[in-house]
Amino acid sequence: MKLLYDPLSTILARQMDACALRQRVIADNIANANTPGFKKSVVSFQQQLKRALGETGFNMSVSHPRHIAPGQGGLDNLTPQVIKVEGTSMRASENNVDIDQEMVNLAANALLYRLAARVWSDRANLMSYVIKGGR
Repeated sequence: MKLLYDPLSTILARQMDACALRQRVIADNIANANTPGFKKSVVSFQQQLKRALGETGFNMSVSHPRHIAPGQGGLDNLTPQVIKVEGTSMRASENNVDIDQEMVNLAANALLYRLAARVWSDRANLMSYVIKGGR
């Protein structure tokens, strides 16, 4: 039985994966802030998620016309992508890392990860409460 494999759980898991990848990418950008010719990278996920939800929504999959069961649409194929930003430069060394912007991105990413983890934890706690019969 798949209790925590509904669309929201899939989205939360994918979001936490994207945040973990974004953390590594931001750390790499910060580590190379003074490297001549280094081009920063960004993680593309939010637009893919919006597109997946907009195109497929939360489709329902049924085996009988009177059955209703949640489906996951295209959410299983949702993966974060690392994109190198080539077209800009912050300095004469052709490096395009703005350390202030990266620090803001780092803080925002940490908050997003904590939010997704908290929602996941709250859902698991609720499921445990229900399974235990409210005790």
